[in-house]
Amino acid sequence: MSATVVLFDLDDTLFAHSAAVRSGVTAHRRGHGGAMAAADDDAEFGRWTALEEHHYHRYLRGELPYLDMRRARARGFVEPYGLDLSDDAVADEWFARYVVEYTRAWQLHDDTLPMLDALPGRRFGIITNAELGFQLTKLDALAVTGRFEHVIASGEVGAAKPDARIFAHAASLFGVDAADCVYVGDRLHTDAIGACDAGMRGVWIDRPGSATQEQLAEAASRDVPVIRTLAELPALI
Repeated sequence: MSATVVLFDLDDTLFAHSAAVRSGVTAHRRGHGGAMAAADDDAEFGRWTALEEHHYHRYLRGELPYLDMRRARARGFVEPYGLDLSDDAVADEWFARYVVEYTRAWQLHDDTLPMLDALPGRRFGIITNAELGFQLTKLDALAVTGRFEHVIASGEVGAAKPDARIFAHAASLFGVDAADCVYVGDRLHTDAIGACDAGMRGVWIDRPGSATQEQLAEAASRDVPVIRTLAELPALI
């Protein structure tokens, strides 16, 4: 596998999103005191993650505007505790306080910078299903914005992974054919197979090692390498 352009997903591929979410929602929840603070950390993180997945995909499908997606997540989370976030301004303020805690926990995965350094001469970019401004804020805070030639966000493009249009747009920005690109992400279908369907080479990073036999067989059938760490990537390309 060779490529002049190496593209990455951001959250949970380069950036430790899930760890920051866990830290952020736990700190925010405990700040409320009472029953919310006393609830089980693992269970509440799981509930927040499920709400994020559900409503974020509604946003990506165009069913909800970005702020309404955030409000729906906040309202769903506090509902068992009887908190009233029906007023949009109150819901926005609640979510903003969560973002403060989430931001405190931002960090790259330990293998991100060593991997980038191990691929001299390659051109790097990011394709992310998110709003561009928020993702650039992360990259700026982590002092890595300059490592990436282009950051392509679904909120700007109007198409979200696995739609082939966002991958094609990325290739066009770099001025190369899709076949000259490798794309690395933590979701088998959204990232790796989506990239393959768009003519790129897809790589699935399964950090937790949670892939099922069916998923591994599907990856193999599409010639998608499965790695556990970015340290394995330079040897592939």
